[in-house]
Amino acid sequence: MSAVETDVKPAVPEGHVAIEIDGVAMTAPKGSMIIQAADKAGIPIPRFCYHDKLSIAANCRMCLVEVEKMPKPAPACATPVMDGMKVVTRSEKSLKSQRNVMEFLLINHPLDCPICDQGGECELQDLSMGYGRSVSRFAERKRVVPDEDMGPLVATEMTRCIQCTRCVRFTAEVAGTYELGGMYRGENLQIGTFDGKPLTTELSGNVIDVCPVGALTNKVFQFKARPWELTARESLGYHDALGSNLFHHVRRGEVLRTVPRDNEAVNECWLSDRDRYSHQGLYAADRAQQPLVKDGEDWREASWDEALAKATHILRNNGGDNLGILVHPATSNEEGALLARLAKALGTGNLDNRIGQNDLSDAATADIFGMPVADIESADLVVIVGSNLRHELPLVHQRVRKAGRKGAKVHVVNPVDFDFTFEVAGKQIVAPSKLAGALSDAGLVEAAKAANHAVVIVGALAENGPYAAAIRKAVTAFAAATNTAVCRIPQGANAVGLSDYGVLPTARDAQAMLADPRGAYVIYGIEPGMDFADTATAMKALNGAQVVAFSHFACRSTRAVADVILPIGLLPEVDATLTNLDGRDQVAVAGGKLPGDARAGWRVLRALGGELAADGFEFTDLAGLRAGLQRQEVNVAAGKAPVVAGEGLEIASSIAIYRSDAVVRRAPALQSHPLNVEPRATLHPEDAAALGLAEGAMAKFQAGQGTAALPIAVSEKVARGTVWVESGHGATAPMGAGRAQAGRA
Repeated sequence: MSAVETDVKPAVPEGHVAIEIDGVAMTAPKGSMIIQAADKAGIPIPRFCYHDKLSIAANCRMCLVEVEKMPKPAPACATPVMDGMKVVTRSEKSLKSQRNVMEFLLINHPLDCPICDQGGECELQDLSMGYGRSVSRFAERKRVVPDEDMGPLVATEMTRCIQCTRCVRFTAEVAGTYELGGMYRGENLQIGTFDGKPLTTELSGNVIDVCPVGALTNKVFQFKARPWELTARESLGYHDALGSNLFHHVRRGEVLRTVPRDNEAVNECWLSDRDRYSHQGLYAADRAQQPLVKDGEDWREASWDEALAKATHILRNNGGDNLGILVHPATSNEEGALLARLAKALGTGNLDNRIGQNDLSDAATADIFGMPVADIESADLVVIVGSNLRHELPLVHQRVRKAGRKGAKVHVVNPVDFDFTFEVAGKQIVAPSKLAGALSDAGLVEAAKAANHAVVIVGALAENGPYAAAIRKAVTAFAAATNTAVCRIPQGANAVGLSDYGVLPTARDAQAMLADPRGAYVIYGIEPGMDFADTATAMKALNGAQVVAFSHFACRSTRAVADVILPIGLLPEVDATLTNLDGRDQVAVAGGKLPGDARAGWRVLRALGGELAADGFEFTDLAGLRAGLQRQEVNVAAGKAPVVAGEGLEIASSIAIYRSDAVVRRAPALQSHPLNVEPRATLHPEDAAALGLAEGAMAKFQAGQGTAALPIAVSEKVARGTVWVESGHGATAPMGAGRAQAGRA
């Protein structure tokens, strides 16, 4: 849309009309609203209920403007443009109407600005300065609305609500959970959850952003600081592969809250609760703050010189094939490149970031999406394979919901009938071993062939399970036969970047170097008791070796296996680059202060490389490191296919939404969220009956080298012959993959 002076008539493109706003001639798409045309031309119109990502409600009337030949002011958000239309936004009639609306809105609004968390960034506060009266003519008592508890993330003060319904439309249209609505009528109208239960959407924090007043605020941030005390630092979400753009708001080195940063190609203007509230985990009690050295069975604090000397001694004595380097897939590109250099210097090809994957027999690595994530909402057919997408990638799930609302058909092939917020056109709920075969279903293939813009999304249940190679092969064949784009979800926030920078094995992969233990290991950013695909095998291998742990947390499992702990910074505390699932290199800027004597990971690696006199560690600063970064091709060694032997139930292990990594597991508010359920084993009713197990009973599961005791849940959503567990809990850690023998505890 272009704006020019009125004496020059703009050319009118096809599908557009010529209009004039405040004397500025312009063109606008047919069917668009006055407010949209004004926004694109940079002409401000006040509003409360209008939001460009939500449907039009036109219930606040703050955007009333004067339109030529219309007797009454018209709401700019709900009045379509017409050819030749002339609009005046600042005429006496427009301003009087807007001021009158503001007076009505402020009749019942409490004088809470001094104690309101929204103060200083409040749309009502801003607009009342321009359109409000200095004195109220309203003498009656203000109405008071009782609050309700919306859960651990969103704080409410509903007396401040101006009934703009942005939050109602967000939960209905974007989140798809329909949890908020208007109750009663007229002056008694109030917004609430109907049943008084907490919000259950994984996107609930966005109602804080869309609320134009202080009715809905951040409960974790409540009463901590004023906006003008905070410094915004650009950063990224690092709990899934989308890499949502965000700001950390920091005061004196402490991250106090996280808010979205607009990027239409990635996360639009939204943020998942996992990314919004995980910063609480930065300040956990077991955060690694000082270098630690193990003397016998005891730990003691050490200087960096002593800790690095011990790490150097371990690595010098255990080079080549005797050393394994295991890297968390959220590690930054800078750190990953240095780890690859370190492995080369030590002569080992045992380097891998695929620590959560069981089947690496096809040498598969993380790859970028076959279709840009923003284009998924335009697909006309989506096939979801082995994924609880709503928990894995909440904002990609939201894109699929948008596609569904536009008419796309969504088909699901899963071992569990997970809850989605879109209609499913077809579903096949089968045991994990049958996922690959289900893709050859004739009806599914024909539906994909008939589509013009189809995509298949492959998730963690498929990628991390013991049949991953077979599923990937079946997906490739399905895509080739149907001209479908393949989107394999990278298993880690920076799995794509680490694969690009050579954090991959040329000898033993992650599973091989643990199944056949090495003499020493480097574990980088890993919580060993939770993050491995096979916890029992990993802990056994690490316990019998010398271990150098670059760690964010000095947790129990790290202390159990490590000989030296080198404390490193988390993403909100360092400058780093991550590569997301679209292949975008995105930069995060250090915001929070590093705790205690912790250091940025690249600095520690540089110091260690210097001690070892290794090549590639001659740089002196981050700019020098980045200048030398080069992507590299690695001839990835194929691993052994896991042997799934014996009888019993097949294990379907999905990632619990708020137990996905060490930081999220330490965020108290997220651990209190309704989506974070206690560890349990869920069986189909017929399987439970055959085993003599009832809802709530305790059962013992023998899986591989581990044994788990879990309460039983019974659901028809689980495929026959399958036990579904969520990983990320200590209780479910022994349930890696394969099969499990179940019996009474």
